[in-house]
Amino acid sequence: MTPPSRRGFVKSLASASLFLPGVLHELMAQSTAHVADAANPLAPKPPMFPAKAKRVIFLYMSGGASHVDTFDYKPKLIADTGKAYKGDYLSAPRWDFKRYAKCDTMVSSLFPHVGAMMDDICVINSMKNDFPNHVQAVMGLHGGSVVQQRPSMGSWVSYGLGTENQNLPSFMVLAPEMPYGGSLVWDANFLPACHEGVHVDNPAVPIPNMLRTDLGDVQDKELGLINYFNKRHADTREGDRMLAARIKSFETAHGMQVQAPEAFDLTKETDATLALYGLERGSTKGFAWQCLMARRLAERGVRFIELIDIGSLQLVNWDAHADMKTHIPLAKNVDQPIAALLKDLKSRCMLEDTLVVWSTEFGRTPGDKDPQAKGRAHHSKCYSSWMAGGGIKGGITYGKSDDYGYEIAENQCHVHDLHATMLNQLGIDHTKLTYQHAGRDYRLTDVSGNVIKEILV
Repeated sequence: MTPPSRRGFVKSLASASLFLPGVLHELMAQSTAHVADAANPLAPKPPMFPAKAKRVIFLYMSGGASHVDTFDYKPKLIADTGKAYKGDYLSAPRWDFKRYAKCDTMVSSLFPHVGAMMDDICVINSMKNDFPNHVQAVMGLHGGSVVQQRPSMGSWVSYGLGTENQNLPSFMVLAPEMPYGGSLVWDANFLPACHEGVHVDNPAVPIPNMLRTDLGDVQDKELGLINYFNKRHADTREGDRMLAARIKSFETAHGMQVQAPEAFDLTKETDATLALYGLERGSTKGFAWQCLMARRLAERGVRFIELIDIGSLQLVNWDAHADMKTHIPLAKNVDQPIAALLKDLKSRCMLEDTLVVWSTEFGRTPGDKDPQAKGRAHHSKCYSSWMAGGGIKGGITYGKSDDYGYEIAENQCHVHDLHATMLNQLGIDHTKLTYQHAGRDYRLTDVSGNVIKEILV
């Protein structure tokens, strides 16, 4: 076999890392929060204050799951179904609610497995986003603004804390198809591009050029030779941060080729673990694979992991305009895996320092102008999310909507408040995590946001 050429090897490393442009960008950037390590912009950074959580797993239900059919129980909506209200005809939830776990939290029968985990979950029934269209709402949920594309929350976390594992990306996104808004969900935007989420859409090839060549020993020697000449060159140009960045990019790429294949290899997972998630051995399909991978990536130091559920080609996502019954297979696809993820993290003593967040970009209207409508429209004024682990009180609900689920009646939680709380649990003051761009300081929470102290342990 012909040994790989130097050019082919360098191309493989740069492609495998997905970091080279971002590393160079990072080293030229000026931060108002802190100065990055010139040689390693992804080096772990200490939190601003003691943190409850080390990492975040964000479970995003793309399309808008209905709050009144899932986690926001509205008995008056059931009693008054068919009545006219604010120009709509009220429509009862399609599924029964019942009390779950010791805390007696009311949950729809769509989520029996998640319902059983309510003692570990805080349900927020007073969420608010600023716009009822998908792309703008996705921008708000992920970047804090519905009018301007900004860095994703995962990118902000990566920028603020770096990564615990230099051989894996700090921010990873598992999504088999593109959600509303596409890559803006994980885009670093004006933050240095090394903080952009690495998108995994094909479990068979999770990261391009992830596998090493057959001649691993030759590759190691070539990398050593490249590093030797690079460092000798850099020694004569003291202060050139771009050279340090290039050297680091090769090291990072090599590390990924060593560790990423092991991280995505499920062959050593036990039959009991696979059964817990509802995953057949050898299968990489469905949300079960995503949830199990989230636990594995969390174990290996990935700082922010987002799982995006967009259904299948037949059921694109949770956008149930035509018929609410599409929520049945969608919920079935995620219910057991999400509960399994919580159980698995808890059994490994990881839930206490892993913040798990479940959300959608908005809810759905409790009524419709058509009294015969089978579906529900977009509704950003009030919807449900939940949080677990990472210093969040379990077994409680926070905030209330009105009797029908149209408006927030108590303790509004804007997306800025959600972001502020997430950052707080990671030991970050959301008002101080800033980045100067276009002549002003930006932050994830814009100029707003409050930590929801009532839900913290």
